Amino acid sequence: MTHKHVAKLIMMRHGQSEWNRMNVFTGWVDIPLSMKGIEESLAGGKKIAHIPIDVIFVSSLIRAQMTAMLAMAEHKSGKVPYVLHPHQGKLENWAHIYSPEMLEKCVPVITAWQLNERMYGQLQGMNKDEMREKFGKEQVHRWRRSFDEAPPEGESLAMTSERAIPYFKEQILPLLQQGKNIFISAHGNSLRAIVMYLDNLTKDEVVHLEIATGDPLLYTFSGDGWKKE
Repeated sequence: MTHKHVAKLIMMRHGQSEWNRMNVFTGWVDIPLSMKGIEESLAGGKKIAHIPIDVIFVSSLIRAQMTAMLAMAEHKSGKVPYVLHPHQGKLENWAHIYSPEMLEKCVPVITAWQLNERMYGQLQGMNKDEMREKFGKEQVHRWRRSFDEAPPEGESLAMTSERAIPYFKEQILPLLQQGKNIFISAHGNSLRAIVMYLDNLTKDEVVHLEIATGDPLLYTFSGDGWKKE
């Protein structure tokens, strides 16, 4: 019997952002964490502090990036995250680490827009309660929670999953299959899409899936596939 690599996948939804705090639709607007979100990220980091991490994936939005960095500040490995900047000219070429010892003590961080939150279109920057008054509670709920329905000029969860799931399968899954431990810091809807794929959820099931902020989800990968912890 051949020994199978066992790898861990940690997924964390970013903590509260300033616009979450203000009850405003955020989507692709690049808003930072609030103080509460900072505390949530540190608390989430404590929960995964003893799990070795080989590669970190973040969305291109600062709230997910802050969450990953704050969580890693609690990590017991002493390893330091370093953000890769492929195809960014001097940022890529000049960021070379010359010490092999230091490279060993670093964790690469890969940024992917494919892991971004659902784009909320014309709701972005708008107060959620005001939008409920304008369009009705039912309509706003459908925009937020249905699978196929998109807000005006925005993305549906179906459209979000069409970018998040292929990215996961092409870029992240092969690393897990090699036995690498992966930490993804992203958003409610991009993570719902990935969990939908991993847990084989139907459209109806994913609609009811809630992912808590700053609370790590853990999966174990082996030759037999994956299981939720």
